Amino acid sequence: QVQLVESGGGLVQAGGSLRLSCAASGRTFSNYAMGWFRQAPGKEREFVAAINWSGGSTSYADSVKGRFTISRDNAKNTVYLQMNSLKPEDTAVYLCAAGRYGWGIAGSEYDYWGQGTQVTVSS
Repeated sequence: QVQLVESGGGLVQAGGSLRLSCAASGRTFSNYAMGWFRQAPGKEREFVAAINWSGGSTSYADSVKGRFTISRDNAKNTVYLQMNSLKPEDTAVYLCAAGRYGWGIAGSEYDYWGQGTQVTVSS
């Protein structure tokens, strides 16, 4: 089992920044690729970003490319999502996920999920 706890969400004005963290425990963190997803009210959960086991490769949804940066610190068992130039349409619950064998855009590729942290961007 891997336990994931997100933090760092909050209320920010459009154009502002937030840094989300996801702390992992339970298994060897470096054995898992990590992803961030988000879900807005009344919408499907969508992929935001992912990072492979070593942190050497990343991928992003087109909607956040150039604004968001995913990174990980395997010594701290933590994955981060730096969000800049936030827009009202970024408002959602952000969830991190851990995948033993996959790190794609589909939620089904991930084995463990956190509870999420709310990000609200005001216009």
